[in-house]
Amino acid sequence: MPEGIHCNYAFSAFMLGVMRRVLISGAGVAGSSLAYWLARAGSRPTVVERANGQRSSGNPVDVRGPALPVVEQMGVVDALRAAATQATGMRFVHPSGRLSRRMSMPAKRSAAGTPEVEVPRADLARILHAAAGDDAEFIYGDTITRLDQHADGVEVTFERGPARRFDLVVGADGLHSAVRRLAFGPEADFVRHFGIYVATTPLGEPPEEPHDVLLYNTPGRLVAMHPARGEAGVAFIFRHPAIPGFDHRDSAQHRRILAQAYAGERGWRVPELLARAQRADDVYFDAVSRVMLPSWSAGRVVLLGDAAASVSLFGDGSSMAIAGARTLAVALAESDHVAAFRRYETEHRRQTDPQGRGARLAAAMLIPKSRVGIITRNALAKLLPAGR
Repeated sequence: MPEGIHCNYAFSAFMLGVMRRVLISGAGVAGSSLAYWLARAGSRPTVVERANGQRSSGNPVDVRGPALPVVEQMGVVDALRAAATQATGMRFVHPSGRLSRRMSMPAKRSAAGTPEVEVPRADLARILHAAAGDDAEFIYGDTITRLDQHADGVEVTFERGPARRFDLVVGADGLHSAVRRLAFGPEADFVRHFGIYVATTPLGEPPEEPHDVLLYNTPGRLVAMHPARGEAGVAFIFRHPAIPGFDHRDSAQHRRILAQAYAGERGWRVPELLARAQRADDVYFDAVSRVMLPSWSAGRVVLLGDAAASVSLFGDGSSMAIAGARTLAVALAESDHVAAFRRYETEHRRQTDPQGRGARLAAAMLIPKSRVGIITRNALAKLLPAGR
């Protein structure tokens, strides 16, 4: 048993007969973390993932705060450090390409001394998946299409595989959760547009500054270049009202929106980077949104990670998912699912709610709406410690 887990954890699971058949939708950060902890409690969960395998790309995300003691207990700190990006500072870019002075990005530490770490999202999911290992069943290239709840279980219909029965179903399938739609209702009922869109893609070349995030702003728009172990990634983040008919799966639509959003921008390397993003095969594009639900559970179905509560991009979603997965697994090990779901939501909302409230301040700092806002932000940033 990993160090730091109280001794009653596995014993409680055994005494309660918690060899529950648990289906987790989503093999990303939230789903893989939960699979690990459920396996530690004696179950062998099943994880279904729409994609055909672990994704090979992803934005850098932070593992911080309540996630740090969890990854320590999982024994994956060394793997995270090996996969970490090399970003330790940031600079603002002027239209000419001139860089501001370097500002450091100090990292906090856990009580045990583990520093915060920034890792590409795909690498984080891969490391957590490896930690779960053979203790979980992973099914790729399939998705849930129907949930029929009964007093003693959930009958699950899959798009490709045969129907199966589970005791519990966990939706860890992100902002556009299929489980949430099937068990709670349409996405439009719970997902609120945050007024921002984001597109990211790897550049396939070394970054301009190997240890610095570069930020180029015009009012309501940002182009950022991020170093990730020697390969640059670029992000286009811009303010825009909700677009009617927006489809997060329609790459042709995404290219049109991106071109319109940055039309006429000639500063720094923006025209070149925009052209490369338009040609790239590996582009992530979505609206920044907030998920708001009155309850995270419905019968034998519960939501985890971005499917439950998220301000994608600004809400420390990966750290919250890691921490929430352990909270849910421990609760399930110590009580029936009704009490466990209630305890998990009560405890974890204390962590996610402040993140949501702070998202607008983070957006104002990252993407100021006006030139005055940019000047003010840059002046405030000068109060940060200068990097070397």
